[in-house]
Amino acid sequence: MMDNEKIIRKKVFVYGAVQGVGFRYRAEHAANILGVTGWVRNEPDGSVLLEVQGTDEQIDKVLAMVNQGTYVNIDRITANQIPIEESEYGFHIR
Repeated sequence: MMDNEKIIRKKVFVYGAVQGVGFRYRAEHAANILGVTGWVRNEPDGSVLLEVQGTDEQIDKVLAMVNQGTYVNIDRITANQIPIEESEYGFHIR
């Protein structure tokens, strides 16, 4: 398996105009299309938090697809790699 095919998990905070603009629904749709697992939720500070598990390329594509939203305006993204969850199934809005 090549490095770009290795399954990883990232905790991703997204800042900007990301609440009330369909971000979580777009993230769920993109994740389902790309076959990644995890979840997404709004945070009290106005950011959105995702935990996404897949290849690095899949995770980047999820974020790129969400950023194409008409009203989504991402100012900043912070991401950290975290341990994978072996038994996780699907992608969910929390």
